[in-house]
Amino acid sequence: MDDVLTSFNELLRRRPPVAGVELADRVTRVLSGSWTGVLWSDLDAEVADAVIDREIERFTGLGAWEWKLCSFDAPHDLADRLRAHGFVSEPVETLLMATLADLALNASPPAGVELFAVEDEHGVEALACVHEEAFGRPRPALWRGLLDEIRDGRAGAVVAMAGGRPIGGGRIEFYGDTGFAGLFGGGTVPGWRRRGVFRAVVACRAAMAARRGCRYLQTDASDDSRPIFERLGFARLGTTTPFIHA
Repeated sequence: MDDVLTSFNELLRRRPPVAGVELADRVTRVLSGSWTGVLWSDLDAEVADAVIDREIERFTGLGAWEWKLCSFDAPHDLADRLRAHGFVSEPVETLLMATLADLALNASPPAGVELFAVEDEHGVEALACVHEEAFGRPRPALWRGLLDEIRDGRAGAVVAMAGGRPIGGGRIEFYGDTGFAGLFGGGTVPGWRRRGVFRAVVACRAAMAARRGCRYLQTDASDDSRPIFERLGFARLGTTTPFIHA
């Protein structure tokens, strides 16, 4: 997986084919409706603090933003330096990668549950409801522009419905001709967990990526979802920690 990690860093972090990218000295920024922050950095102890100060100034007035830190990013004490500059860390997630050809894609939803591709505003609203109920907080920035991204082929999304109620779902982002796709925002509402909904939603999005000719799937997994991804065939490449500056 070393070659895959190298490609991931170069194609999805350093030069990602997404809207709002700024390629600056030693960092890559993203300023878009759904995510704002530093996606990649190449720092050393000599310049780290000055670059962090520069980025804080760059994002001033833009609201809360994220510095996405991976476990293999330098310098080794970058997490401590970010905290010293006022960043607050969120829970650590596991960076997982899979080769689509090796994945188990035959996971069906449990009885009484149907999966639907998000294609209109009602689908986006259903996905937002799942996210708020599953994670306990609204994230309106996640849904701004999602429908446009779906319609122009940059993203996709799936909602699981049971009895007319949205009970699970997640997004997938497609990264042009890089061969990669990313899974995000997957969740299941309480009462429907541990029944195969999450696994079915992952498999459905993986099938979307396969139809697009993608070779690899990437996700940042919580401790709850990591075992499911690993059973499907995902491998650990490291960890990632969101550092938030408000």
